[in-house]
Amino acid sequence: MENFITVAIFNYQHETIIIKNILEQEGITFFFENETIIGIDPFASIAYGGIKLKVHQNDEATVLEILKKLNEDDHLKIV
Repeated sequence: MENFITVAIFNYQHETIIIKNILEQEGITFFFENETIIGIDPFASIAYGGIKLKVHQNDEATVLEILKKLNEDDHLKIV
């Protein structure tokens, strides 16, 4: 997973569901670091630094724009 960078950090696994769906629809390659361990033990989020959304550096601007749009919508604010 070379050239993948962290673009967002989530505290809980349920916060990743909407963005995961959007990124899959857009065909953007991504992964969530620490997703499984925090899904099993939510209190471990602080110890592991949260669930990190990693994307290829070429997709950074696109993903940041998607996150920005989600934050502007009061009903879908996740980050």
